[in-house]
Amino acid sequence: MNNNEQKRIFITGGANGFGLAIARCYAQQGWRVAIGDIVQEEQANAAITELQTLTSEIRYFHCDVTQDNDLQKVADTLATEWHGIDVVVNNAGVAQVGAIEDVSMQDWQWITQINLLGVVRGCRVFTPLLKQQKSGHIVNVASMAGLLDLPNMAAYNTTKAAVVALSETLENELAPFNIGVSVVCPSFFRTNLGSSMRSTVPNMDKTLDKLMSKSDLNADDIAAQVAAAVSQRRFYVLPHAQARRMWRLKRWLPRGIYAKLMQKQFAKAGGRK
Repeated sequence: MNNNEQKRIFITGGANGFGLAIARCYAQQGWRVAIGDIVQEEQANAAITELQTLTSEIRYFHCDVTQDNDLQKVADTLATEWHGIDVVVNNAGVAQVGAIEDVSMQDWQWITQINLLGVVRGCRVFTPLLKQQKSGHIVNVASMAGLLDLPNMAAYNTTKAAVVALSETLENELAPFNIGVSVVCPSFFRTNLGSSMRSTVPNMDKTLDKLMSKSDLNADDIAAQVAAAVSQRRFYVLPHAQARRMWRLKRWLPRGIYAKLMQKQFAKAGGRK
C-alpha cells in the first residue's frame, strides 16, 4: 500500500484490541484514521496518543454501533471534513458462550444488536457515500465461528455467520459501483474479546485465555492481512491455517462425516463442560 495521507479509513471498535491494531496498521501507512468506540475517556485518549505518533490526522468519535444516529453523525462529519472515506471497517463485536437452553433471549438480543445489526448499520450508513464516490471498500469483521459450527456457541456463531452472508451479498450488490467488500474470519488470537464476553459455561474466561495464548498470530499480524486483502480487493480473509483446513473439510466432506468429526472433537474437549 502506498504511503498516502489523503487516504481515509473509519473503524468501529477502534480504540482497543483488533480495531486498534487495524488503526495502527493504516496509520503506519500514513492514512487519515478515524476510530469509533464507547470506551472510557482515558482509554480513548491513550489510543489517540498512540496513533498520533504514526500519522498526521486522527479522529475519535464516541460511537455506539447499536445507535443509528451515532454512525450517521460519523458518516456526515467525514463526508464534510474529509470529503469522503476510502475504507470502512465494521469491527465492533462481543462474545456469548452457552448451550442453547441456557442462553437468555436478552443475551440473544444483545449480541444480535452489536455483532449483526451493528455491521448492518455501518454498511447502510456509509454505502450512499461510497456510491456517490464510485469507489471505496467495506471490511466486515466476522469470525471462523461464522464458518464452522462450534457447539455451545449458537448465538455467537449465528451472528457471525449472518455477517458472512451479508458480506457475500454486498460483494455482488456493490460491485457495479466499484465498491469492494472483504470479510475477516479469524480464529482465536490475543484480543480483548473476553472482557465483554457473556457465558453460562463455568470458567470460560480461563478457557478462552488458553485458546488465545496458543495462536501463532497476533492482532497486528491479522491487521496486516486485512490491509493486504483491501489493497488486492480480496473477499475472504482467513488468517489461521488450521481453521482454513477445517473450513475446507466442511465444504468438501458430506455433512454427516463432518458433523461426526466436530462432535468427536467436542467430546474430547469434555462435552458441555
